[in-house]
Amino acid sequence: MKKLFLIIGAPGSGKTTDAELIAEENDAITHYSTGDMLRAEVATKSELGLEIDQYISKGLIVPIAVAIKTITNAIKNAPTDIIIIDGYPRSMEQLNALDEYLVDGSALELCSVIEVHVSEETARDRVLGRARGADDNNEVFNNRMKVYTEPLADIQSFYTTKNILKVISGEGTIEKIVAEMGIFIESKI
Repeated sequence: MKKLFLIIGAPGSGKTTDAELIAEENDAITHYSTGDMLRAEVATKSELGLEIDQYISKGLIVPIAVAIKTITNAIKNAPTDIIIIDGYPRSMEQLNALDEYLVDGSALELCSVIEVHVSEETARDRVLGRARGADDNNEVFNNRMKVYTEPLADIQSFYTTKNILKVISGEGTIEKIVAEMGIFIESKI
């Protein structure tokens, strides 16, 4: 059975960098970034990619029908039995769809959800300081923060009832955050 770990956090929380480092240090773990997968589809300039870009370019949530397909395909094709996914879910709709997928006999166990928490000031400084062209504007940043923070209490409550939510601070050094996340993942494997 494949084991899944979700890393959630606001834009600028550093969750992708931290999850990538954990996977790089352990070849038994595969890491996927939802954002990277969706942007890769956009880069193909396919019909689906053009549809996805209409949302990503504005910092909005990609529709569930597209997002869940992307996630489940990645899980099915993962080269390892231990998988980290970051950036998903960002809404209760996405969360419920993923939970339904897990229940429907996917041979996948959701072991833990780790929320990397940073202040809004830190998140804003990181996002707007990345020099990422069209994405570097307050409207996109505010949209990203909105879709993350508005359903957050419900998402936290959902995972807390399952006793799988772990919250860590993303304000420290990368090394410290990676160590804390890695220890927690290792303890659940």
